[in-house]
Amino acid sequence: MISYSDFEKVDIRVGEIVAVDDFPEARKPAYKLTIDFGPEIGIKKSSAQIVPNYTKEELLHKQVVAVVNFPPKQIGPFISEVLTLGVEDSDGNVVLLMPTKKAKLGNRMF
Repeated sequence: MISYSDFEKVDIRVGEIVAVDDFPEARKPAYKLTIDFGPEIGIKKSSAQIVPNYTKEELLHKQVVAVVNFPPKQIGPFISEVLTLGVEDSDGNVVLLMPTKKAKLGNRMF
């Protein structure tokens, strides 16, 4: 088990997807996401293996939640700056965690 103070170290924030690009170099089908987390955190990039469940068009301007305080991760030629959160669906594909109502960009999950 972890303590609540351990959980508080993980900085999970809400952001809005402002651009979605193909990521053909990825081993599994993925998109390169550009996510706006508001003025405090700014614009960050993320790679997400979500192609089976989402089109680029339906992702644009959707809000997502992501861990913003992990170190950047090199994924092929791309550097992912945040970890966009999701869960597995019944087919083993990723379903993004998204607020059900609009939230203020950059708000922290608690």
